[in-house]
Amino acid sequence: MLDTVPLQSRLLDHADHYARWSGLAIGIVVAQQLVTMESGDITLPLVFAITAFGLCAVGGVLLGDALTLRPQEAVRTASLAPRLVRDQVPPRITPLLLLEAASLVTLLVIGAVTASSDPDRTGGAGRVITVTCDGMRASLGPWPGLYYSGPMFAALAVGTPVCVWALRRIALSPGGDQQRRDRAWATTGAWGLLVSSQVLLVVLMILVALTENACAGPLGAATIVLICPLGLLSLFTFGWSLVTVVAPRAVEDEVAHDRTFDDE
Repeated sequence: MLDTVPLQSRLLDHADHYARWSGLAIGIVVAQQLVTMESGDITLPLVFAITAFGLCAVGGVLLGDALTLRPQEAVRTASLAPRLVRDQVPPRITPLLLLEAASLVTLLVIGAVTASSDPDRTGGAGRVITVTCDGMRASLGPWPGLYYSGPMFAALAVGTPVCVWALRRIALSPGGDQQRRDRAWATTGAWGLLVSSQVLLVVLMILVALTENACAGPLGAATIVLICPLGLLSLFTFGWSLVTVVAPRAVEDEVAHDRTFDDE
């Protein structure tokens, strides 16, 4: 009779990986369904798809963290020094993600304040920005007003506190330092997917609106110059976050090796 204990042990050891990958897969499927849904506005389904993908990624990582096996070790004397969240998260990427989150909130607030109603659509409040072009008023869109930014604000309001709570829980949980860092990096990566994907979408919306015609003016040109680096940064952090959610240990091991080399 075959011994199934090693197989069961391997499955439990990798349950967190399966949960993270499942969250990404479900997020992709849900995003595809939302993008293809019938709507008179092509942008709103894209907003729903991006926010749903980010939330599914966060949910998968949190489920995986809950399924992570804690090491069965003898009780050891705990250190008097408290473990802090900032010691568990990636030191180089976390400030960039915080900068992106602050920039995203700023852009959404500015978009909500400057947005106006679309005269060509019923119920088009918060979809466009109105500018003066050759002495005539013109509507540029899609613009990240409340019509589009509402789901983004909601996703941030849900995902951010949950990820902060998870990071605090990880920092105070038992286990090895490597395991805590892996879990913290995965959680940071999931939040990074949520934030960077929305930053990419907002930057894309602004670029499309301001380059639709020549009515943006000098202020519009300056806005494009300012947000393009933000878009490139969010593209980089999106890729990093995706890789980290899929395999946080591979990323962390590389950094840990670098730190060890520097200490020597």
